[in-house]
Amino acid sequence: MTTTPSDPTTPLPGRPPVAELATWQDARDELLVREKAHTREGDALAAARRRLPMVEFDGTVEVVGPDGPVPFLDLFQGRDELVVYKHMWYDGAPHQGQCEGCTTTAWHLKDAVYLNARGVSFAVLTTGRWEEVASYVEFMGYTQPWYSVRDVDAPVGGDMGYLTCFLRDGDRVFLTYSTTGRGNERVNGSLGLLDMTPYGRGEAWEDNPEGRPEGHSPCWYWRSDAEGNATWGPTSRPVPQWTRPGATPVETLGRQGHHH
Repeated sequence: MTTTPSDPTTPLPGRPPVAELATWQDARDELLVREKAHTREGDALAAARRRLPMVEFDGTVEVVGPDGPVPFLDLFQGRDELVVYKHMWYDGAPHQGQCEGCTTTAWHLKDAVYLNARGVSFAVLTTGRWEEVASYVEFMGYTQPWYSVRDVDAPVGGDMGYLTCFLRDGDRVFLTYSTTGRGNERVNGSLGLLDMTPYGRGEAWEDNPEGRPEGHSPCWYWRSDAEGNATWGPTSRPVPQWTRPGATPVETLGRQGHHH
């Protein structure tokens, strides 16, 4: 964790150069031109995304939720559009042993009230057995619907770690879009805020000015210990878990062969 130096006269490593307000404003205005172009390109990409073809599949395929097996169609909750996050699962792992990346993504998707108002439903799908999943959802305090898609074929099941969009036309169901990796970043507002800061995410791949602290591997701060220090040690948990009542340091990550 970055702390304030005890000697305020000691400059932070690789800090930005100091300038007058007018000089800063000129540089800021110059960057704004590029930011606006970036926004417009994002709009153009979204427009292209809306023009992708779609793939029909059987919407009666069953997934397992708190009320037992239900057809995938039920996840639309009567709405025409559905967004799901496919959450990876490690069978038999304790809560702290589940995927820190998926935990971080799902945590930023805790509330779908705005999506619902816009006519879009939301759900989390995972390959875990429902008995394990239910316990985890209760521990995390999640209120959005979760379902087990164990042994269900793509596009409902299949590979996890994806944000995927579906469209319903009556009883017909279509896959319209899917993304993974850094495509999932759009739901994580924390990453966007970090990108605004002078030290960024603190990840090794970033293009930083000379003298900045050396970055770490991506997602190095997605697990932390009870003191909030980013660590992958045996007392760590996915960061959001520390907000849950009763979360304590543990002795093991809970799954064998995991090395970061």
